[in-house]
Amino acid sequence: MSNKIRVTKFYDFEMAHALWNYDGLCKNIHGHTYKLYVTVMGEPINDPQNTKNGMVIDFGDLKRIVKDEIVNRLDHSIAVYKEAPKKQLETLGEMFERHFIFDFQPTCENLVLWIVSKIKPKLPEGIELKKVVLYETSSSNAEWNANDNL
Repeated sequence: MSNKIRVTKFYDFEMAHALWNYDGLCKNIHGHTYKLYVTVMGEPINDPQNTKNGMVIDFGDLKRIVKDEIVNRLDHSIAVYKEAPKKQLETLGEMFERHFIFDFQPTCENLVLWIVSKIKPKLPEGIELKKVVLYETSSSNAEWNANDNL
């Protein structure tokens, strides 16, 4: 019998972005308070001698992974697409100490895929990434679900 359990941890961070070549207001630099939910799955450890007995993953370990790979890198930064005009990209370093020039348009959808690519390889053996949900605003989010990507 399987005893798989899903656990979710929540994070938030502030980030600005601009969508190059977009036909709406989001082509301008603007910021969001992103809310990130990361769900992993595994079986709780069943070993009274293990200091993590009863846990799927120590929430502190999950926090460290997501903070190191995502939150600490993106918080209070600006994200732009590498296809933006070279002149604008060159000034980023002069104006913004924390900036990311991504190989993709920094939409909520693409950021979720990037987050998945950063978290998945860092998870301990036996722990599966099941879902990543990123809220860009209180009413708009993008979601990656492992079941949709089999």
